[in-house]
Amino acid sequence: MGLVSSLSNAVSGLRTSQDSITVLSRNIANSGTPGYHRQSLNIIDYSSINSTYARSAGVNRAFNQSLQTYYNRQVSDTSMSNVMGDYLNKLQGYLGKPGDPGSLDTMFGSFKNSLQALATSPDDYPTRANVVAEAQAMARQLNALSGSIQQLRQETETRISNDVSEVNAMLVSLNEVNNRMLDLGMTDTARAQLYDQRDRLVASVAEVIDVQAEYRPDGTVALMTRSGVGLLDNGFSTFKFTTAGALSATSQTNIDTDQSRVGKLTLTTPSGLTIDLVQQGVLQGGELAGLVQLRDKILVEAQNQLDEIAAGIASVFSTITTPGTAADDGLGATGLSADISHLKPGNDILLTHTVNGVEQRVRVINSTNGEDFVDASGQRVISIDFGDPPDATAVAASLQTKLPGLAITSPSAGILRVLDDGAGGTRDVTGLTTRGTATGTQQGELAVALFVDQGNSAFTDNLDTNPPQIVGFASRISVNPAVISDNRLLVQFDIDGSLGDAARPEYILDQLASMNFVSGSTPAANAGRHQLNGTVEQLIEQVLNYQGTTIGSALTAQSNRQLTLDTITTQMESEYGVNLDEEMARLTELQSAYAANARVVSVVKELLDTLFAST
Repeated sequence: MGLVSSLSNAVSGLRTSQDSITVLSRNIANSGTPGYHRQSLNIIDYSSINSTYARSAGVNRAFNQSLQTYYNRQVSDTSMSNVMGDYLNKLQGYLGKPGDPGSLDTMFGSFKNSLQALATSPDDYPTRANVVAEAQAMARQLNALSGSIQQLRQETETRISNDVSEVNAMLVSLNEVNNRMLDLGMTDTARAQLYDQRDRLVASVAEVIDVQAEYRPDGTVALMTRSGVGLLDNGFSTFKFTTAGALSATSQTNIDTDQSRVGKLTLTTPSGLTIDLVQQGVLQGGELAGLVQLRDKILVEAQNQLDEIAAGIASVFSTITTPGTAADDGLGATGLSADISHLKPGNDILLTHTVNGVEQRVRVINSTNGEDFVDASGQRVISIDFGDPPDATAVAASLQTKLPGLAITSPSAGILRVLDDGAGGTRDVTGLTTRGTATGTQQGELAVALFVDQGNSAFTDNLDTNPPQIVGFASRISVNPAVISDNRLLVQFDIDGSLGDAARPEYILDQLASMNFVSGSTPAANAGRHQLNGTVEQLIEQVLNYQGTTIGSALTAQSNRQLTLDTITTQMESEYGVNLDEEMARLTELQSAYAANARVVSVVKELLDTLFAST
């Protein structure tokens, strides 16, 4: 090898060593920068007849597309779990745990104890005053819990609005990055920095909404949701959120957009197509998906359960339960008859009969919705419009078509009669009970309207209002002002009734123990909901257990998702991150190589100087 070849080799070594040191210095300087990917110099060896030398051929950036794709997916899932876990943790703080002071079961237990004391000492003023105080505390707690849930729902709308603004800005930035990637005159260093910015922006978008990223050879990236809706490709989509204003317990989403009472989240693609992200089920991950699920399902379910509890408590006190009386047709068919003239919209009739010895239970509701289904307790629920006032003849005709094996008639005005199929038949009528609503306090009925709806109106569980009366009732329930003013009404069901008569408290305690409720009024309303079934006390227990399990599962999922993300992040740091020990060792090698090449240059210079001097 000649001196010139040796000099050429040494100079190329100096150049590549210097370039490598520059890249290494950049790695060390950015070792703590989030999203920075380790860089290395790409060196190519060239061979010729007389020499071999090296040249720098750009900068390589650490990148694993498979790992990056998995990371983006996990970022979306973790973000969704985090927002749901955070909100449900707040909800748990509001509800409390079973047995905690201020929890629903503790307060209801205290309320029930006060009623038992009232049944023992109905003429004792402090005892009656305590019942009123406990009733007010129960109503206030339901109001407060309902208000807290609606506040959480309102917060989700605020965060959705903020997320929309942020993701729009990030998509604009990503589009700019894509355009800059097409600049062929960009230096390798600038391009590597642009790659880092691209990956950080993609991960940030993934926090907000689930994305699938297509990393292209030219460095650009295309984004779409897991459901296939394009977000970024030759232009960017734009999110829009139209708020519905203040949310209340009656503000719920609806398939019919005209009936929906929550904010609307849409996406407009570069081609101008507008998609309703919620109605079309586009969201499958990211913070937006978690917020929408909280606003429209999880928190609404919690509100619905509070409404069921409030409805149960009000109904226990105000329901006039009247068993039917024996009836027959004089030809061998027997059964029961009941007066339905006092039944209001939402009131019902409970009918039990046997077919070949097997009990059949039917609940007939005064409603115009026309539903006919089997509820969570196995009871058949039939909705019939009773009319105003109730038309027993029309009710009997409608019910006869639903239950053809029985003889259902109206022998006189307001009276419904249900008979079996005779002495030799297979059917027997075993029960017929009407359940009306007491609207006052001293009407000769043991039931009393202790709890009332907004405007001191009676709660009848009317299904024909829009929305049904039960929706949001927990936020409106209150104690009847007349009872607050005069607690003797807890005992006196007649104007001249004795204060020592415990009939009304005992009736209410019996209702508490025997009156069962089943959540949901229609199959559509029941879809996707946890079904409650039992007495008021059992409803409260079921709600606390269900919410505790749901919240616990969400917090566990949050922890597991975060652990998985941390594991992936650690793997990415191993592949992408800068190891200072390795970089310093590499720096020592480069310094030694630089010094060796510099020595070769120096020796060649000395030899050439000697050679030229001798000529």
